[in-house]
Amino acid sequence: MQTILGSNGQIGHELAEELYQNYTKNLRLVSRNPKKIHDTDEIKPANLLNYDETLQAISGSEIVYFTVGLPMNSDMWESQFSTIIDNVIRACEVSDSKLVFFDNTYMYAKNSDLQVESSPFVPTGRKSTVRAKVATKVLNAMERGELEAVICRAPEFYGPDNTQSITNTMIFNRIKNGKTPFVPISAKALRTLIWTPDASRAMALIGNTKSAYSRTWHLPSESITYQNLIRLCEDVLGRKIRYKVVKMVVFKIGSLFSQKSKELLELLPRYRDDNNFSSDKFKQQFPEFKVTSFEEGVRKIFNR
Repeated sequence: MQTILGSNGQIGHELAEELYQNYTKNLRLVSRNPKKIHDTDEIKPANLLNYDETLQAISGSEIVYFTVGLPMNSDMWESQFSTIIDNVIRACEVSDSKLVFFDNTYMYAKNSDLQVESSPFVPTGRKSTVRAKVATKVLNAMERGELEAVICRAPEFYGPDNTQSITNTMIFNRIKNGKTPFVPISAKALRTLIWTPDASRAMALIGNTKSAYSRTWHLPSESITYQNLIRLCEDVLGRKIRYKVVKMVVFKIGSLFSQKSKELLELLPRYRDDNNFSSDKFKQQFPEFKVTSFEEGVRKIFNR
């Protein structure tokens, strides 16, 4: 049995597809209101803030994938994330289940330093601090030998369908709707982006590779400037696309009137400098894994 916590999300859904196609038909999908993806899926409603429900959701699982996401709300992150991961770690220990923890890069320094798996956590902001705390809990459990686990860390998403990211929201979705795309902070700084199906494929591969455990892995991704990404959209769509760079001061003014913009503020400094996220270790360990090119990804987004 392989179990996905947070199965209704984009990553959880794509992960279920990958596991079903290439690894196992014995899947359990867990969320507050899980939905079957395949006829053979077992669905298990659970509130992961409740330990007993978490244990029931995990019990009997060989591998547990943590793909849980919370809304971009700092109060909610601070009040819930730590409890959730404590429950998951404890339940995996009791059930003797392996944990594949899907992580992000919020805790890294927001500058142009090379980001590798051993980079220090330098959290700035409430959500970044929460993510550093949660990742540290998993690392500590691994180091104590209490938990067989692996951390899969990904940079910002871009992808098909309902992918939730700044890049999809401000660039691709606006182009699809005939609107001017908004580039946050800088069009010339390098952005490292991961195609969401690649994140799920890589996580499934790592989860089913015994030698990959007890380590952190940066998932396979590539870098591009927003300027060049929009030029690629122009080539694919065959038309000129004018874009607007939105400066930090505009976001700060917006944060006075919008909670969504306020929650976004702490993440924006990472758009000022080149984002040098390295996934070389994964690419060297799994050389046969095909990373989706930006051209291929853009064509799929626009169905071209």
